[in-house]
Amino acid sequence: MRIFILIAWTLVATLLAACSSSPERAAGTSPPPRARPTVRVWPEPPKVWRAESISDRVLRDRALRPSRARWSPGRRGDYANYPAAARLIDKLVRQESFKRAYLERILARVERQQWILDFVNRPKAKRSRRPTGAWTRYRAKFLTRDNISNGIGFWRRYGRALRRAQARYGVPPEYVVAIIGIETRYGGYLGKHRVIDALATLAFDYPRRSKFFTGELESFLIMARDEGLDPFRPRGSYAGAMGLGQFMPSSFRKWAVDFDRNGKRDLWNPVDTIGSIANYFVSHGWRKGDPVTVRASVSGMGAGTMKTGYDTSYSPAMLRRNGIVATAGLGRGRQVSLIRLDAAGGYEYWLGLKNFYVITRYNHSSYYAMAVYQLAQALRSRRGLGRSVLAQAGVSGWNP
Repeated sequence: MRIFILIAWTLVATLLAACSSSPERAAGTSPPPRARPTVRVWPEPPKVWRAESISDRVLRDRALRPSRARWSPGRRGDYANYPAAARLIDKLVRQESFKRAYLERILARVERQQWILDFVNRPKAKRSRRPTGAWTRYRAKFLTRDNISNGIGFWRRYGRALRRAQARYGVPPEYVVAIIGIETRYGGYLGKHRVIDALATLAFDYPRRSKFFTGELESFLIMARDEGLDPFRPRGSYAGAMGLGQFMPSSFRKWAVDFDRNGKRDLWNPVDTIGSIANYFVSHGWRKGDPVTVRASVSGMGAGTMKTGYDTSYSPAMLRRNGIVATAGLGRGRQVSLIRLDAAGGYEYWLGLKNFYVITRYNHSSYYAMAVYQLAQALRSRRGLGRSVLAQAGVSGWNP
Protein backbone atom coordinates (compact mmCIF):
# COMPACT_ATOMS: atom_id res chain seq x y z
CA MET A 1 0.00 0.00 0.00
CA ARG A 2 2.80 2.41 0.95
CA ILE A 3 4.57 1.61 -2.30
CA PHE A 4 1.41 2.49 -4.26
CA ILE A 5 1.00 5.81 -2.45
CA LEU A 6 4.67 6.70 -3.06
CA ILE A 7 4.33 5.96 -6.79
CA ALA A 8 1.17 8.12 -6.97
CA TRP A 9 2.83 11.16 -5.33
CA THR A 10 5.83 10.81 -7.67
CA LEU A 11 3.50 11.04 -10.71
CA VAL A 12 1.75 14.16 -9.30
CA ALA A 13 5.07 15.93 -8.65
CA THR A 14 6.21 15.20 -12.19
CA LEU A 15 3.03 16.70 -13.69
CA LEU A 16 3.32 19.85 -11.55
CA ALA A 17 6.91 20.41 -12.66
CA ALA A 18 5.88 20.11 -16.30
CA CYS A 19 3.13 22.71 -15.86
CA SER A 20 5.46 25.25 -14.24
CA SER A 21 7.74 25.40 -17.35
CA SER A 22 5.05 25.52 -20.05
CA PRO A 23 5.59 27.97 -23.04
CA GLU A 24 2.29 29.76 -22.28
CA ARG A 25 3.30 30.61 -18.73
CA ALA A 26 6.78 31.73 -19.83
CA ALA A 27 5.28 34.06 -22.39
CA GLY A 28 3.07 35.59 -19.72
CA THR A 29 5.89 36.29 -17.30
CA SER A 30 8.60 37.36 -19.80
CA PRO A 31 7.22 39.97 -22.28
CA PRO A 32 8.72 40.03 -25.78
CA PRO A 33 11.29 42.69 -26.75
CA ARG A 34 9.98 46.22 -27.37
CA ALA A 35 10.81 45.97 -31.03
CA ARG A 36 8.00 43.53 -31.75
CA PRO A 37 5.04 45.91 -31.19
CA THR A 38 6.30 48.16 -34.00
CA VAL A 39 5.13 45.46 -36.43
CA ARG A 40 1.63 45.93 -35.13
CA VAL A 41 1.86 49.74 -35.22
CA TRP A 42 3.33 49.84 -38.72
CA PRO A 43 1.98 46.76 -40.50
CA GLU A 44 3.53 47.56 -43.91
CA PRO A 45 5.94 44.96 -45.20
CA PRO A 46 9.60 45.87 -44.68
CA LYS A 47 10.11 46.56 -48.39
CA VAL A 48 7.40 49.27 -48.28
CA TRP A 49 9.07 51.00 -45.33
CA ARG A 50 12.44 50.96 -47.05
CA ALA A 51 10.93 52.56 -50.13
CA GLU A 52 9.25 55.27 -48.08
CA SER A 53 12.43 56.09 -46.17
CA ILE A 54 14.35 57.16 -49.28
CA SER A 55 15.02 60.85 -48.64
CA ASP A 56 15.55 63.61 -51.13
CA ARG A 57 18.88 63.67 -52.89
CA VAL A 58 20.13 66.43 -50.64
CA LEU A 59 19.80 64.46 -47.39
CA ARG A 60 23.40 63.91 -46.36
CA ASP A 61 23.05 63.64 -42.63
CA ARG A 62 22.34 59.97 -41.96
CA ALA A 63 21.30 60.85 -38.45
CA LEU A 64 18.06 62.11 -40.00
CA ARG A 65 16.98 58.49 -40.57
CA PRO A 66 15.28 57.43 -37.34
CA SER A 67 13.05 54.39 -37.24
CA ARG A 68 9.49 54.92 -38.35
CA ALA A 69 8.31 54.07 -34.85
CA ARG A 70 9.19 57.69 -33.99
CA TRP A 71 6.15 58.79 -35.97
CA SER A 72 3.63 56.78 -33.98
CA PRO A 73 0.77 58.74 -32.31
CA GLY A 74 3.27 59.62 -29.56
CA ARG A 75 5.86 60.99 -31.98
CA ARG A 76 8.41 63.45 -30.65
CA GLY A 77 9.47 66.93 -31.76
CA ASP A 78 8.31 70.35 -30.58
CA TYR A 79 6.24 70.82 -33.73
CA ALA A 80 5.49 67.21 -34.64
CA ASN A 81 1.78 67.49 -33.83
CA TYR A 82 1.16 71.13 -34.78
CA PRO A 83 -1.68 71.55 -37.31
CA ALA A 84 0.22 74.43 -38.95
CA ALA A 85 3.26 72.19 -39.40
CA ALA A 86 1.08 69.48 -40.91
CA ARG A 87 -0.40 71.99 -43.36
CA LEU A 88 3.07 73.10 -44.41
CA ILE A 89 4.10 69.49 -44.99
CA ASP A 90 0.98 68.89 -47.07
CA LYS A 91 1.72 71.95 -49.20
CA LEU A 92 5.36 71.04 -49.81
CA VAL A 93 4.45 67.46 -50.69
CA ARG A 94 1.72 68.60 -53.06
CA GLN A 95 3.39 71.59 -54.71
CA GLU A 96 7.14 70.97 -54.41
CA SER A 97 7.33 67.15 -54.67
CA PHE A 98 8.90 66.63 -51.24
CA LYS A 99 8.74 63.20 -49.61
CA ARG A 100 6.43 63.33 -46.62
CA ALA A 101 8.63 61.07 -44.50
CA TYR A 102 11.61 63.37 -45.10
CA LEU A 103 9.73 66.48 -43.91
CA GLU A 104 8.37 64.64 -40.87
CA ARG A 105 11.86 63.59 -39.88
CA ILE A 106 13.02 67.19 -40.22
CA LEU A 107 10.30 68.52 -37.93
CA ALA A 108 11.05 65.76 -35.44
CA ARG A 109 14.35 67.53 -34.73
CA VAL A 110 13.22 71.16 -34.80
CA GLU A 111 13.43 72.87 -31.40
CA ARG A 112 11.14 75.64 -30.22
CA GLN A 113 13.07 78.73 -29.10
CA GLN A 114 11.16 80.42 -26.30
CA TRP A 115 13.74 83.20 -25.96
CA ILE A 116 12.96 84.32 -29.52
CA LEU A 117 9.27 84.65 -28.68
CA ASP A 118 10.14 86.57 -25.52
CA PHE A 119 12.33 88.90 -27.56
CA VAL A 120 9.81 89.68 -30.31
CA ASN A 121 6.98 90.11 -27.79
CA ARG A 122 8.88 92.51 -25.53
CA PRO A 123 7.14 95.83 -24.84
CA LYS A 124 7.87 98.51 -27.41
CA ALA A 125 9.33 101.81 -26.30
CA LYS A 126 6.99 104.76 -26.65
CA ARG A 127 7.96 107.35 -29.23
CA SER A 128 8.57 110.85 -28.03
CA ARG A 129 7.15 113.85 -29.83
CA ARG A 130 10.30 115.80 -29.08
CA PRO A 131 13.85 115.23 -30.31
CA THR A 132 15.68 112.64 -28.22
CA GLY A 133 18.81 112.02 -30.29
CA ALA A 134 17.67 108.55 -31.38
CA TRP A 135 19.29 108.89 -34.80
CA THR A 136 22.62 109.96 -33.35
CA ARG A 137 22.69 106.91 -31.08
CA TYR A 138 21.67 104.60 -33.92
CA ARG A 139 24.30 106.04 -36.25
CA ALA A 140 27.01 105.62 -33.62
CA LYS A 141 26.55 101.84 -33.65
CA PHE A 142 27.73 101.57 -37.24
CA LEU A 143 29.89 104.57 -38.12
CA THR A 144 32.76 103.65 -35.83
CA ARG A 145 36.45 103.87 -36.60
CA ASP A 146 36.78 100.09 -36.44
CA ASN A 147 33.86 99.51 -38.78
CA ILE A 148 35.25 101.97 -41.30
CA SER A 149 38.81 100.60 -41.07
CA ASN A 150 37.62 96.99 -41.37
CA GLY A 151 35.47 98.01 -44.32
CA ILE A 152 38.50 99.42 -46.08
CA GLY A 153 40.33 96.13 -45.45
CA PHE A 154 37.39 94.16 -46.85
CA TRP A 155 37.28 96.44 -49.90
CA ARG A 156 40.98 95.83 -50.56
CA ARG A 157 40.71 92.05 -50.20
CA TYR A 158 37.71 91.75 -52.49
CA GLY A 159 38.31 94.71 -54.77
CA ARG A 160 38.27 92.58 -57.91
CA ALA A 161 34.84 91.10 -57.11
CA LEU A 162 33.51 94.54 -56.16
CA ARG A 163 34.69 96.05 -59.45
CA ARG A 164 33.15 93.18 -61.37
CA ALA A 165 29.85 93.66 -59.53
CA GLN A 166 29.88 97.38 -60.31
CA ALA A 167 30.53 96.68 -63.98
CA ARG A 168 27.71 94.14 -64.18
CA TYR A 169 25.07 95.70 -61.94
CA GLY A 170 26.01 99.38 -61.72
CA VAL A 171 26.13 99.45 -57.90
CA PRO A 172 29.16 101.31 -56.46
CA PRO A 173 31.44 99.18 -54.21
CA GLU A 174 30.96 101.39 -51.16
CA TYR A 175 27.27 100.50 -50.90
CA VAL A 176 27.88 96.76 -51.13
CA VAL A 177 30.63 96.99 -48.51
CA ALA A 178 28.45 99.16 -46.27
CA ILE A 179 25.63 96.62 -46.31
CA ILE A 180 28.00 93.84 -45.26
CA GLY A 181 29.53 96.06 -42.60
CA ILE A 182 26.20 96.95 -41.03
CA GLU A 183 24.69 93.48 -41.30
CA THR A 184 27.56 91.32 -40.02
CA ARG A 185 30.65 93.49 -39.48
CA TYR A 186 32.15 91.95 -42.63
CA GLY A 187 31.42 88.42 -41.49
CA GLY A 188 32.41 88.86 -37.85
CA TYR A 189 28.87 88.40 -36.54
CA LEU A 190 26.98 85.89 -38.63
CA GLY A 191 24.54 84.70 -35.97
CA LYS A 192 24.76 81.49 -33.99
CA HIS A 193 21.18 80.22 -34.03
CA ARG A 194 19.95 77.33 -36.17
CA VAL A 195 17.97 78.97 -38.92
CA ILE A 196 15.38 76.20 -39.08
CA ASP A 197 14.62 76.51 -35.34
CA ALA A 198 14.22 80.29 -35.58
CA LEU A 199 11.93 80.14 -38.60
CA ALA A 200 9.77 77.33 -37.21
CA THR A 201 9.38 79.10 -33.87
CA LEU A 202 8.21 82.31 -35.52
CA ALA A 203 6.10 80.49 -38.11
CA PHE A 204 4.17 78.33 -35.66
CA ASP A 205 4.20 80.32 -32.40
CA TYR A 206 4.16 84.00 -33.41
CA PRO A 207 0.67 84.63 -34.81
CA ARG A 208 1.26 88.28 -35.73
CA ARG A 209 3.89 87.33 -38.36
CA SER A 210 2.99 83.68 -38.85
CA LYS A 211 2.18 84.01 -42.54
CA PHE A 212 5.47 85.70 -43.35
CA PHE A 213 7.67 83.28 -41.41
CA THR A 214 5.78 80.22 -42.64
CA GLY A 215 6.64 81.38 -46.14
CA GLU A 216 10.28 81.84 -45.11
CA LEU A 217 10.39 78.36 -43.58
CA GLU A 218 8.95 76.96 -46.79
CA SER A 219 11.60 78.82 -48.81
CA PHE A 220 14.32 77.60 -46.48
CA LEU A 221 13.39 73.95 -46.93
CA ILE A 222 13.29 74.37 -50.70
CA MET A 223 16.60 76.23 -50.62
CA ALA A 224 18.26 73.48 -48.57
CA ARG A 225 17.04 70.85 -51.01
CA ASP A 226 18.04 72.75 -54.14
CA GLU A 227 21.45 73.81 -52.83
CA GLY A 228 22.33 70.44 -51.30
CA LEU A 229 22.45 71.75 -47.70
CA ASP A 230 21.87 69.89 -44.48
CA PRO A 231 18.88 71.93 -43.19
CA PHE A 232 20.26 71.86 -39.63
CA ARG A 233 23.64 73.32 -40.53
CA PRO A 234 22.90 76.98 -41.51
CA ARG A 235 23.05 79.38 -38.60
CA GLY A 236 21.95 82.97 -38.57
CA SER A 237 19.95 85.63 -36.77
CA TYR A 238 16.99 85.18 -34.44
CA ALA A 239 14.74 85.92 -37.43
CA GLY A 240 16.38 83.43 -39.79
CA ALA A 241 18.59 85.81 -41.80
CA MET A 242 21.71 84.13 -43.18
CA GLY A 243 25.24 84.75 -44.42
CA LEU A 244 27.41 87.86 -44.68
CA GLY A 245 24.53 89.80 -46.21
CA GLN A 246 21.84 88.35 -43.91
CA PHE A 247 19.49 87.27 -46.67
CA MET A 248 16.16 85.76 -45.71
CA PRO A 249 15.48 82.41 -47.45
CA SER A 250 13.00 83.88 -49.93
CA SER A 251 15.54 86.55 -50.90
CA PHE A 252 18.19 83.88 -51.29
CA ARG A 253 16.01 81.94 -53.72
CA LYS A 254 15.18 85.04 -55.77
CA TRP A 255 18.36 87.10 -55.81
CA ALA A 256 21.40 85.12 -54.61
CA VAL A 257 23.92 84.50 -57.41
CA ASP A 258 26.89 82.22 -57.96
CA PHE A 259 29.32 85.11 -58.43
CA ASP A 260 32.51 83.05 -58.07
CA ARG A 261 31.23 80.60 -60.70
CA ASN A 262 31.86 77.44 -58.67
CA GLY A 263 28.45 75.95 -59.34
CA LYS A 264 26.67 76.89 -56.11
CA ARG A 265 25.29 79.93 -54.35
CA ASP A 266 26.93 80.41 -50.97
CA LEU A 267 26.17 83.54 -48.96
CA TRP A 268 28.82 82.61 -46.42
CA ASN A 269 31.25 83.21 -49.29
CA PRO A 270 32.19 86.93 -49.61
CA VAL A 271 32.37 86.82 -53.42
CA ASP A 272 28.89 85.33 -53.82
CA THR A 273 27.63 87.80 -51.21
CA ILE A 274 29.02 90.78 -53.15
CA GLY A 275 27.33 89.69 -56.37
CA SER A 276 24.08 88.85 -54.59
CA ILE A 277 23.77 92.22 -52.85
CA ALA A 278 24.45 94.08 -56.09
CA ASN A 279 21.92 91.90 -57.90
CA TYR A 280 19.38 92.57 -55.13
CA PHE A 281 19.82 96.32 -55.54
CA VAL A 282 19.52 96.39 -59.31
CA SER A 283 16.54 94.01 -59.19
CA HIS A 284 14.75 96.52 -56.97
CA GLY A 285 15.40 99.46 -59.30
CA TRP A 286 18.84 100.85 -58.48
CA ARG A 287 19.65 103.74 -60.82
CA LYS A 288 23.27 103.76 -61.90
CA GLY A 289 24.95 107.12 -61.33
CA ASP A 290 22.04 108.69 -59.45
CA PRO A 291 22.39 110.15 -55.94
CA VAL A 292 20.89 108.36 -52.95
CA THR A 293 19.77 111.19 -50.70
CA VAL A 294 20.27 114.96 -50.41
CA ARG A 295 20.32 117.12 -47.31
CA ALA A 296 17.43 119.58 -47.13
CA SER A 297 17.39 123.15 -45.88
CA VAL A 298 14.25 123.90 -43.87
CA SER A 299 12.67 127.24 -43.02
CA GLY A 300 9.36 128.02 -41.41
CA MET A 301 7.01 125.55 -39.72
CA GLY A 302 5.84 123.65 -42.78
CA ALA A 303 8.16 120.67 -42.42
CA GLY A 304 6.82 119.90 -38.95
CA THR A 305 3.31 119.37 -40.32
CA MET A 306 4.27 116.97 -43.12
CA LYS A 307 4.35 113.20 -43.03
CA THR A 308 7.90 111.82 -43.17
CA GLY A 309 9.46 108.47 -43.99
CA TYR A 310 10.96 106.51 -46.86
CA ASP A 311 7.48 105.68 -48.20
CA THR A 312 6.36 109.30 -48.61
CA SER A 313 6.33 111.00 -52.01
CA TYR A 314 6.49 114.72 -52.73
CA SER A 315 7.34 116.87 -55.70
CA PRO A 316 10.17 119.39 -55.22
CA ALA A 317 7.64 122.17 -55.89
CA MET A 318 5.41 121.04 -53.04
CA LEU A 319 8.39 120.90 -50.70
CA ARG A 320 9.46 124.40 -51.63
CA ARG A 321 5.99 125.70 -50.79
CA ASN A 322 6.53 124.30 -47.31
CA GLY A 323 9.98 125.82 -46.88
CA ILE A 324 11.98 122.69 -47.76
CA VAL A 325 14.75 123.04 -50.38
CA ALA A 326 17.36 120.55 -51.56
CA THR A 327 20.96 121.60 -50.92
CA ALA A 328 22.23 119.70 -54.01
CA GLY A 329 20.93 118.36 -57.28
CA LEU A 330 18.29 115.64 -57.26
CA GLY A 331 19.40 113.90 -60.46
CA ARG A 332 16.42 112.27 -62.12
CA GLY A 333 14.32 112.51 -58.99
CA ARG A 334 10.95 114.04 -59.78
CA GLN A 335 9.34 112.63 -56.65
CA VAL A 336 11.24 112.36 -53.38
CA SER A 337 10.56 111.14 -49.87
CA LEU A 338 10.92 113.44 -46.88
CA ILE A 339 13.20 111.93 -44.23
CA ARG A 340 13.38 113.32 -40.71
CA LEU A 341 16.23 112.22 -38.44
CA ASP A 342 15.99 112.70 -34.69
CA ALA A 343 19.56 113.94 -34.20
CA ALA A 344 21.14 115.10 -30.96
CA GLY A 345 21.16 118.74 -32.06
CA GLY A 346 17.58 118.71 -33.34
CA TYR A 347 15.78 117.32 -36.35
CA GLU A 348 17.65 116.87 -39.64
CA TYR A 349 15.72 116.73 -42.90
CA TRP A 350 16.82 114.82 -45.98
CA LEU A 351 15.25 114.04 -49.34
CA GLY A 352 15.27 110.38 -50.28
CA LEU A 353 15.61 109.49 -53.95
CA LYS A 354 14.94 106.25 -55.80
CA ASN A 355 18.21 104.67 -54.68
CA PHE A 356 17.42 105.49 -51.05
CA TYR A 357 14.14 103.62 -51.43
CA VAL A 358 16.01 100.66 -52.94
CA ILE A 359 18.16 100.42 -49.81
CA THR A 360 15.01 100.31 -47.68
CA ARG A 361 13.97 97.18 -49.58
CA TYR A 362 16.83 95.50 -47.74
CA ASN A 363 15.51 96.73 -44.40
CA HIS A 364 12.33 98.78 -44.19
CA SER A 365 13.76 101.59 -42.12
CA SER A 366 14.79 105.16 -42.95
CA TYR A 367 17.44 105.01 -40.23
CA TYR A 368 18.88 101.81 -41.69
CA ALA A 369 19.07 103.25 -45.21
CA MET A 370 20.68 106.43 -43.93
CA ALA A 371 23.24 104.44 -41.94
CA VAL A 372 24.13 102.48 -45.10
CA TYR A 373 24.44 105.72 -47.04
CA GLN A 374 26.63 107.46 -44.48
CA LEU A 375 28.87 104.42 -43.92
CA ALA A 376 29.27 104.15 -47.70
CA GLN A 377 30.28 107.80 -47.84
CA ALA A 378 32.78 107.30 -45.02
CA LEU A 379 34.31 104.33 -46.83
CA ARG A 380 34.51 106.26 -50.10
CA SER A 381 36.15 109.21 -48.38
CA ARG A 382 38.69 106.99 -46.62
CA ARG A 383 39.55 105.34 -49.92
CA GLY A 384 40.41 108.77 -51.29
CA LEU A 385 37.74 108.70 -53.99
CA GLY A 386 36.68 112.29 -53.52
CA ARG A 387 35.45 114.62 -50.80
CA SER A 388 32.52 113.15 -48.94
CA VAL A 389 29.14 114.61 -49.75
CA LEU A 390 28.46 114.45 -46.01
CA ALA A 391 31.18 116.97 -45.34
CA GLN A 392 29.78 119.14 -48.11
CA ALA A 393 26.33 118.87 -46.55
CA GLY A 394 27.68 119.90 -43.17
CA VAL A 395 26.57 116.81 -41.27
CA SER A 396 27.22 117.35 -37.58
CA GLY A 397 29.87 115.12 -36.00
CA TRP A 398 31.23 114.02 -39.38
CA ASN A 399 34.71 112.63 -38.77
CA PRO A 400 35.48 109.49 -40.78
